[in-house]
Amino acid sequence: MTKIHSWIEAFRLRTLPLAIASILMGSFLAIYYGVYSWMTIILAITTTLFLQILSNLANDYGDGIKGTDNVNRLGPKRAIQSGIISPVEMKFGIVIFVILSLISGIWLIVESLGNNWITSLIFLGIGILAIAAAIKYTIGKKAYGYSALGDIMVFLFFGPIAVMGVYFLLTGNLSLVYFLPAFSLGFLSTGVLNLNNIRDMKNDAESGKQTMALVFGFKKALIYHYALVILALLFAVIFTTLIYQYPWQFVYLITYPVFFIDLISISKIKNNQALDPYLKKLAITTLLFTLLFGFGLILG
Repeated sequence: MTKIHSWIEAFRLRTLPLAIASILMGSFLAIYYGVYSWMTIILAITTTLFLQILSNLANDYGDGIKGTDNVNRLGPKRAIQSGIISPVEMKFGIVIFVILSLISGIWLIVESLGNNWITSLIFLGIGILAIAAAIKYTIGKKAYGYSALGDIMVFLFFGPIAVMGVYFLLTGNLSLVYFLPAFSLGFLSTGVLNLNNIRDMKNDAESGKQTMALVFGFKKALIYHYALVILALLFAVIFTTLIYQYPWQFVYLITYPVFFIDLISISKIKNNQALDPYLKKLAITTLLFTLLFGFGLILG
C-alpha cells in the first residue's frame, strides 16, 4: 500500500483541476457557439489528464535525479526523493503515460477531425510538442524549467493551446474574442506555478534551478502573482462584457472574493512554506470559476 500511495502522490492530484478547467473552458465556449460533442470533450479531458500526470512524473524524475528534491525542500516529499519509487520505476511510469497520451490524443484527433489530414497532422504535432514539453520541463541538461521558461510554457499549454485547441476541435474555427477567457486560464495556471516557485525559492537557488520567482526576488514575485490573478479576472470580465446578453453571464463573479481574500492572505505571508496550501486553493477556485463561467454562458 505504501508503493501505491506513493504513485498516487506522484500523480499530484491537486494539479489536475487546472488541466480539467482548461478543457472545460474550451468546451463551454464551443457550447455557447452552438456546437458540442460529448465524445470529443471526454477524450480531450482524458488526454489532458494523461499529459498532466506525465508532466508530474517527469518533474518528479528530473528534480529527483538532479537532487533538487532534497531534505531542504519545503513542499511535499516527492516519490524519488522518498526512495519508495526508484528512478527506473519512475522512467517506466513516464513511458506508460507517454503511450496513454498518444493513444488518447490520436483517438481525439480522429474523432473530432476525421479525414481532415492536414489539420489532423497539425494537431498531432501539437500533441507531440505537449508530450515533449511535459518531459523536458525538468529532464535533461537543457531542461527549460531550470531556465525560467516554465511560466511561459504553462501559460501557453494551459491557456490558449488547451482552451482554443479544444474549441477548434469542436467548432472548426477560431475567434479572437474567445482568446480572452483562454488567457484567463493561462494566467491562473501560471499563478499556481509561481506560488510553487516562490515556496521553493531557497532550495531552487541552491540547486541551480532558475525560475521566474528567483529572477524577480520574493517581493516582486508576489507582485507578479497579484498581476497574474488580477489580469485573469479582468480578461474574463472584458469577455463577458463584449458578448453580454443576460446578467447571469456574470455569475462567476461570486468566486472573485475568494481570489482576493487569498491574495490578501498571501501578501501577509513571511514564511515561504506557508504558501503551500494556496496552490491547491487556487487550483480548486480556478475550476469553480470555470464551471460558473460556463454555466453563465450556457444559460445565456
